[in-house]
Amino acid sequence: MSRTPEFGSLRSEDDDWDIVSGVGYTALLVAGWRAVHAASPQPLVRDDYARLFIAAARDPYLAGVLANPGTTEDETAFPRLYGVQTRFFDDFFTSAGKAGIRQAVIVAAGLDSRAYRLEWPEDTTVFEVDLPKVLEFKARVLGEHGARPKAHRIEVAADLRTDWPTPLRAAGFDPQSPSAWSVEGVLPYLTDDAQTALFARITELCAPGSRVALGALGSRLDRAQLEALESTHPGVNMSGDVDFSALTYETKAEPAEWLASHGWAVEPVRNNPELQAGYGMTPPDVDVMIDSFMRSQYITATRRAKG
Repeated sequence: MSRTPEFGSLRSEDDDWDIVSGVGYTALLVAGWRAVHAASPQPLVRDDYARLFIAAARDPYLAGVLANPGTTEDETAFPRLYGVQTRFFDDFFTSAGKAGIRQAVIVAAGLDSRAYRLEWPEDTTVFEVDLPKVLEFKARVLGEHGARPKAHRIEVAADLRTDWPTPLRAAGFDPQSPSAWSVEGVLPYLTDDAQTALFARITELCAPGSRVALGALGSRLDRAQLEALESTHPGVNMSGDVDFSALTYETKAEPAEWLASHGWAVEPVRNNPELQAGYGMTPPDVDVMIDSFMRSQYITATRRAKG
């Protein structure tokens, strides 16, 4: 089953989207892979809320995937890869909490359910920044199922291409206290200028000792190479008929280099197969092949003292 995209072949600077169209659909797709991964024999993480979003969206492609997820390494490749990514960010926030950080900011939160899934330390506030339509969809679905966050969760309705720090501060965020930030999956969809602006704004809001985690399965997506892989590994299917390569921008600064030159202590960058090895897994050949052209990057950094 497949889904016909409702957007053009290229993004525009002022495009508008929600959770079931355009870039917003990427959040729904990743939720689908998390739902499939949660049902696997030995999941790295369990996101039991993900399937609720798929059911509510009534997307035929993802509904079909959940109904018939497959069991081969090829069929489970993308659920596994996104399970690894989810574990990376889960571990990041857990570590930040153990270090005493009590402010978490989830940038472009989409259908992230960490405020509901993770065991947050007492007095933690989780700020979720995203477009109003996305936050409304998530709140409606979780509310209908009686879900309750495990931290003080605050929605910040804003477009990352506008002045989102102002509503974040207005919602109670304290730039003078350390904070932990996740930027998951969104960087490929930003222009170089937008990415730089995002990093600069986060840096301005971060007190010394703050932490940031950045990562996406692909720093780029070459549709031709993906289709070539799918022809030799027919069980692999990332997104039905949706061409996400048309939504990404490839020429931009390397995130780790930008952070290192702007007051951040950056830990070694890892890719998805390297994360798998760290979790005691042996990355299947198909995962290594996918990563060879999607070029995943997972970065953690800590804000240095100013001066």
